[in-house]
Amino acid sequence: MNLIDLYIQEVTRRLPIKSRQDIALELRSTIEDMLPEDYTEEDVTLVLKKLGNPAVLANGYMDRPMYLIGPKYYELYIQWFKWILPIAVTITLVGFFVGTIMAAPENQTLIIFVAKQAISEGIVQVLFTMFQVFFWLTLVFAVIERVDHKGHKPQGSCFKEWAPEDLKKITVLPKERAVPTMETVGRMIWTVIWVTVYFNADNILGIYKQGTEGMMSVTPSLNQDVLNANWLLVILAAILEIGLSIYKWKAKQWTIKLAWVNAISQIISLLLFTIIITSPNLFTSEYSSFLTNNLTFIHHPETFIIRIIIAVFLISIAADAYQGFKKAYFPVPTDNSHKKSGVGK
Repeated sequence: MNLIDLYIQEVTRRLPIKSRQDIALELRSTIEDMLPEDYTEEDVTLVLKKLGNPAVLANGYMDRPMYLIGPKYYELYIQWFKWILPIAVTITLVGFFVGTIMAAPENQTLIIFVAKQAISEGIVQVLFTMFQVFFWLTLVFAVIERVDHKGHKPQGSCFKEWAPEDLKKITVLPKERAVPTMETVGRMIWTVIWVTVYFNADNILGIYKQGTEGMMSVTPSLNQDVLNANWLLVILAAILEIGLSIYKWKAKQWTIKLAWVNAISQIISLLLFTIIITSPNLFTSEYSSFLTNNLTFIHHPETFIIRIIIAVFLISIAADAYQGFKKAYFPVPTDNSHKKSGVGK
């Protein structure tokens, strides 16, 4: 996109959807009327500088005040809020799930216990974290705004005044190539959950039967000593997943490089997972006897279950890798720059 298109997009994205198209046409007409017949990029830059910060111009089209914080720091305030909030919520959720899993009583179904705790405590903790982020960030920016008396021009990222050159730093991509923040947050939370479950498998995974006080664990299914012996592989897999999530979060978009990194990471995870799950004596003797007695129609039920799990994991990572390449190859909008005498009129 050229500077005019980028500027119009930066204005209209802050407006209600129903009015964006009309205002975009009006703003384009205004810009082109201010330009000479055979204009250059320098002419465009001067005109956009006269129009000013897109956030301030968008506020002029609104029927109501746009800012909680004053115009000078509003955009910066929103940027920091969008950056800090997911991190704070992620830390809260990770702490909650780890603490809940570790505190789960023996002989009680983990899923039911976590679900109860999530409803009674988890939601409250997340809402409290969101309130804390909003309160303290608003307070900090309110103090900064009242202490700073050096001009009133809106500040962009890194506390710099907006300039038309900032439009060149904007990357316009279709939503199909975007990496949602919640996807990376969810992946990191899931990594922490499965690692916690892994090192507490003997107290969580097993055979449950209905008792007088609900579902009760009868015998663990996995040998914890065997799982603990592979701790280094588990840590490597966790580091790999968290590193990939951070890389996706920083990239914000699917590229060929990210797609390859994602695919290679998934393959390595599959190899590590296969080594762990094929370890000798992975299942406890009690669970092996349970499988043999109840799955009489299958020869070597342990081997059958392991193969099924590996197959499901393989299909999952193959689908994930395919989606990564599909999104990476999604076409990016080309530069539809136009002159005043062209299509833009």
